Amino acid sequence: MSRPSRALPAQPAPAAAARALRRAARFVRRALPLCRAHTVEFFTRGLWQRLVAPRPDAVLEALRAAGPLAHPLAAGSGAAAAPCDDDIFSSAFCENSEKLVNVHLFALAAKYYSLSNLGVCTPLEDVLEALKGDSEGAIGIKPDEFMNNKKSHEVQVMSELVDGIANYCGIKQVIDIGSGKGYLSSFLSMQYNLKVYGIDCSSSNTNGAHERNRKLKKHWRAYQSRGKESLKSQSLEMANDRPVENEINCRTISEELLHNANSLQNQDQVIIQDLVPSCGFTEMATLETNTETEADLVTETQSHETKLSEEVLAILNVLPVDAIEDFSSSHCNCGELCEEEKVQRKMTSLKTKARKSSESNLYFPLTSCITAETELNDIITDLEDCMMVGLHTCGDLAANTLRIFTAKPEIKAVCSVGCCYHLLSEQFENQEECHDQVWGFPMCQYLKNKGWCCGRNARMSACLLPTESLFYRAVLQVIVEEIYGVTKSDRHVGKTFSKSSSFVDYVRRSLKKLELDDSKLPDSCIMDYYEKYKHRMNELEAFNMLKVVLAPCIEVLILLDRLCYLKEQENIAWSGLVKLFDPVKSPRCYAVIALKNQSCS
Repeated sequence: MSRPSRALPAQPAPAAAARALRRAARFVRRALPLCRAHTVEFFTRGLWQRLVAPRPDAVLEALRAAGPLAHPLAAGSGAAAAPCDDDIFSSAFCENSEKLVNVHLFALAAKYYSLSNLGVCTPLEDVLEALKGDSEGAIGIKPDEFMNNKKSHEVQVMSELVDGIANYCGIKQVIDIGSGKGYLSSFLSMQYNLKVYGIDCSSSNTNGAHERNRKLKKHWRAYQSRGKESLKSQSLEMANDRPVENEINCRTISEELLHNANSLQNQDQVIIQDLVPSCGFTEMATLETNTETEADLVTETQSHETKLSEEVLAILNVLPVDAIEDFSSSHCNCGELCEEEKVQRKMTSLKTKARKSSESNLYFPLTSCITAETELNDIITDLEDCMMVGLHTCGDLAANTLRIFTAKPEIKAVCSVGCCYHLLSEQFENQEECHDQVWGFPMCQYLKNKGWCCGRNARMSACLLPTESLFYRAVLQVIVEEIYGVTKSDRHVGKTFSKSSSFVDYVRRSLKKLELDDSKLPDSCIMDYYEKYKHRMNELEAFNMLKVVLAPCIEVLILLDRLCYLKEQENIAWSGLVKLFDPVKSPRCYAVIALKNQSCS
């Protein structure tokens, strides 16, 4: 199917995306010692003394004072900024000691190298406008009746975009990678009549998605029933307000259609959209014969019949076959037979279209582990031209989604929002080389050639934990090393802090998890350690805030790596980064979007 002639918004050129990546990478490389530091080792390794020159209170004050990027250096924001700005920001760190020396400059740099300031993002409004063209947006239910505020926001925004891309590419099949509980998949199927395969590696998620989808459809039909009752009431009110000689026939048609539409409550695969216009069928067929001449009557009749056909077609498009009745000869006079034959032909065509719509409005949750080598044909037997989507796909799954997209000719588009960067595998993180393994980072050739590695601690920077929790863990590490002589352990403390009533309780619970004997450690000894370090808690708070400020820069690096990877492919017609969500509601808010060349098959 050929695509519409309308053009997508301007996309960042490959050279511009690569330039933004190089600039961000240069700054992040200077900040890596700070990024890679683990707060567990804050006291045992003397991290503040090693990595930060200013006092903790000065750091906190500077970070609190750093407002929006309203600074002379911001005058040349975006890709056109002067190259010397990059040199200025690099001076936030000492060249020799690698310590952070200028916190104000550091905070400005973190904002300067944000995606919004690098000039590589495409506004969501521009993308939706281009995809929409002359078509009207779908009218339907809002997901906040069935989901929490965060999930409702994500599903509603992303599903509108996915539907727009699917329409633009002329496809009806969607593959939701890492579909989880199936919220996005269900909504795409019911709201937009798309055939969705939701693939998740967890069978419990898949089973839960089946049950959740069943319940969601019941609520959905109830919502639609309320809409149909409102429509029926509207139709009857208009019939009373504007009586005409053919009122009975028109009301019969209206009620028959409404009666048949109610039969949808027994069908799980078809959802009626609220597409019925505000005017009723009675009004559409009104013939005011009292004051019209015969010629005017013919013209008016043809006009109303055309309008009736158009409005009826709009609702019939979303009805299943058994909700559509042919107009028999008993419904018309012999003189109108030719016109009614035309209507019958239109409705016969609509039956076929409605059948296809009914068949496409499906959601299939599947259980499978997706890797870069996954053959989708082995999972989906009726794979056709489709698009891949992923809403907060964890770790390597987001990267593998892009790799599958570029490799499989059937996949015409992709819309992927990643998350859980700490679960990414990195090619250059470990010295051991695994030539056959496909890594989550880096993807693009530039970072591969540079042997780029962020490190897990850097990718964890976005996890803002309570300062007291970090303090407990850092002091525990001192106890473990000094009392037990253990510097490394494969075991983890986990969420012990939230379950503990005091520092003593926390230490004893943690030692048990680490399989260390706590009987030789009296409470007084534990509290001595607490008292020894508690006056340094502000150091830990300031240090953690520095890592949090850097976290968006790490995300920039990962997302630009994925965008540059797509720019390197020859079969991609359009690719970009789009801010989909409100970051307050959903911090992982950026989508990687790409469409293939129309000739790709």
